Amino acid sequence: MHFFRLLWVFTWKQALCCIFPGIIFISLALTKLIDIPFIARYDLLLIICLVAQILLIKFGLETWDELKVIMVFHVIGLGLEIYKVHMGSWSYPEPGLMKIFGVPLYSGFMYSSVASYICQAWKRFDLKMTNWPNIWLVSTLCIAIYANFFTHHFIPDFRWILIVLVLVLFRKTYVYFKVSATQLKMPLSFSFLCIAFFIYLAENIASFYGAWAYPDQLVAWRPVHVSKITSWYLLVIISIIIVAQLKFVKQKLEQTVVTAKSETTVK
Repeated sequence: MHFFRLLWVFTWKQALCCIFPGIIFISLALTKLIDIPFIARYDLLLIICLVAQILLIKFGLETWDELKVIMVFHVIGLGLEIYKVHMGSWSYPEPGLMKIFGVPLYSGFMYSSVASYICQAWKRFDLKMTNWPNIWLVSTLCIAIYANFFTHHFIPDFRWILIVLVLVLFRKTYVYFKVSATQLKMPLSFSFLCIAFFIYLAENIASFYGAWAYPDQLVAWRPVHVSKITSWYLLVIISIIIVAQLKFVKQKLEQTVVTAKSETTVK
């Protein structure tokens, strides 16, 4: 019984963490099935994402600090989208006014929804990392992973080398999380894979509802190739590294402020 109770709480918390991604998926489905007159679908999706983000802030489900992190991912994702569409990796075939170089602005929110999930999970599961690698090694790896998404069109794809480096660098790193009062742990590298797998499933759903289209999906939808899991694995790593580093910086700043106040009180 204890196991099933933990499973229920874990599932419920995961659902709460997916509020923003869930809104996007529901919007994709409804706008695919229901034709809204006088506005392009991509533009309507942008409005829905903006309103959803405002409401999440208004009702306290996300903080302003979390919004800043989410917007960083929006910019990173939008930049990647523009490049990938330009290179023909995928496309947004539907019309829309709010597009930049053929990429609808709502697409950045699909990346920021991943950041939203990570931020939500961080506080709902009280995440803690142990044996976090050297910040310079982590930052270098993060830059190399992001760069590989661009450079593999011109030079060999180093994703498997990067994945091996991830496994080596984070081999001792564990993530601890709480489900009710029970604290659990797993290797951080394995958590990357779990998140990547579910994002891959989500990508299939999103492409089915026309969020974007790969070249082999333009005539008729077909499942996204399973190799995309490796892409999401690396992208998830970037996401978690950025969120984690920002969390660590914030914690250090707060500790510095507390220490300064304590010293002032003593004096």
